[in-house]
Amino acid sequence: MRVARVIAVLEPGGAQLGALRLSLALGAHGVESRWLAGHATRDGLALFRASGVEVELLGGGPALQYARRRAFADRLAAALAGEEVVHAHMFGAWWAAARALPDGVPLVASEHNALQWPGRAPTRALREALARVDLFFAHGPAARAEILAAGLPPKRMREGSSPISRAAVAPVEGLPSPRIVFAGRLHPEKGPDVLLDALARLDDPPATFLLGAGAMEPELRRQAASLGLDGTVRFEGWRDRPERWLAGASVCVVPSRYDAWSQTAVLAMSLGVPVVGTAVEGLPAVLGDARGVLVTPEDPTALARAIGDVLSGRIRTNLRAARRYARGFSPQAVADRYATAYRELCATSAARTAAAA
Repeated sequence: MRVARVIAVLEPGGAQLGALRLSLALGAHGVESRWLAGHATRDGLALFRASGVEVELLGGGPALQYARRRAFADRLAAALAGEEVVHAHMFGAWWAAARALPDGVPLVASEHNALQWPGRAPTRALREALARVDLFFAHGPAARAEILAAGLPPKRMREGSSPISRAAVAPVEGLPSPRIVFAGRLHPEKGPDVLLDALARLDDPPATFLLGAGAMEPELRRQAASLGLDGTVRFEGWRDRPERWLAGASVCVVPSRYDAWSQTAVLAMSLGVPVVGTAVEGLPAVLGDARGVLVTPEDPTALARAIGDVLSGRIRTNLRAARRYARGFSPQAVADRYATAYRELCATSAARTAAAA
């Protein structure tokens, strides 16, 4: 079978990387993916092309993640003619797909993060679009709660998940030990500035690698310089294989202000790397039961204390439990869940069509 996957904005980011990994893993389950995007950056396209995936650009503008663009919906209507099932990622994509698709074509929607509306939530439009969604994958408790409150029947809700590579990897040559790794967008949601403040509170902070790109980078570089961290913090840019920096790291830090579910944390857990994260949204479910260390958000003093305790060995996470948790997100396991959902939707749609005929 083939799934037409529509993404509102294609750029380097965890949501995009997770969706890409899922589509690649689905190939082993006989599910082909056709990719369409409203807006894409050069780096986003390069990320997909590096995995042999070409993306059809329909045009929708960089703000399409939360925008309702009728022109985009019209283009989708033409582009999706004849498709068997459609999976749309981000509100701007599944809102448009809900308008574009004819009755009888299953529509799957995903939100990889909490919905951070740029203004007031479009309550009416949200309800109207959800009435057309057959299955919704929410990757965190905040998105799940908002979508259910907007009227999605609970039986159509599923827990979203992203595949985490379990292949053995060798770290990048020459990396120092001990070292701290942060991997994520350089965006206030991910809290890289809180990490820099925490590092400045350590007596002897180890080499720290920031893997990611984003609008905060110039500000973060100035912050690192003002805190005397020039020789400690290294900005490595976006990396689509963060596991090569995480493998053998002393600590992975996830200092988020918002985080539905952290691919970085689970990847580190799969590699046996201790994780220190903030107790926001979905992270307590990931790092609970001593699988990681949780601290209050936006508290660099608490974050510094936790990092120091892990580095010194005063606190030890349950690495065995962490690895066991991470195994549930192998490409095989995640792809199996989605492939089963797609096939069940198609079977239900076919039965309805036959009954109507």
